[in-house]
Amino acid sequence: MKKFSYLNLLSGIIIIFFLTATAYGLSDVYKDNIYFPKNLKPTDSVLKVKVGDRAPDFTLPSVAGEKIFLSWYLGKKNVVISFVPAAWTPVCSDQWPGYGIVKDIFDENDAILLGISVDNIPTLFAWTNQMGKLWFPILSDFWPHGKVADSYGVLRSDGVAERAIIIIDKKGSIRYVDVHDINKRPRLESIVGELENLNK
Repeated sequence: MKKFSYLNLLSGIIIIFFLTATAYGLSDVYKDNIYFPKNLKPTDSVLKVKVGDRAPDFTLPSVAGEKIFLSWYLGKKNVVISFVPAAWTPVCSDQWPGYGIVKDIFDENDAILLGISVDNIPTLFAWTNQMGKLWFPILSDFWPHGKVADSYGVLRSDGVAERAIIIIDKKGSIRYVDVHDINKRPRLESIVGELENLNK
C-alpha cells in the first residue's frame, strides 16, 4: 500500500513538474527576456569530487542578503546542491521553479536545496523574482568567480557552472553526483530516488 501510494505521488509530481515547466516556458514574464544559447558541449569540466568524499565546505552570499555556510547543515540536514549555468536561459529558467512543488518531499527526507549560479546578486535577484517565491536559498558564486563550482570540479572553461546535482548527507559525505548534459534538465525522479536512499 505504501509503495502504491508513493508511486502515485511520484507520478503526479512528475506530471505537474512538466506542466509547470511548460507554463514557465510560455509565460509572458519570460517572453522576449530569455537568451537562447546554441547547443553547448554537454560537459566541459573535470570533477574534483566523487561519491564518498567529504564535501568541500563553502560560504556564499544569498539573494536574501544572508551568508550561507554549508557547515550549518552538518548533523542537521541532507543537502542537495543544484548548480545551474546562467540566469535568463531557457533550461535554467524552467529548472528551479519546478522544485517548488516538491518541497514536501525534501521536508520528508530532512533535506534542504541550495541553488548556486556564478551570476551576481543583482542578476539573480531580478531573474528569480520572476519565478515567484522560491522556498530554497539562491546563492551567488560570482566572486571569487566560480570558486565553489571549481572546488567541486563543475566550472566550465567559459566561466559558467555545469548543470550539476550534488547530494550531501548529514555527515558531510557526498552521496550522489550528476554532472548533467548542460542542455537538458536533470530528472526530478532521480533526485527524489536518491533522497529516499539516504534513509535506507
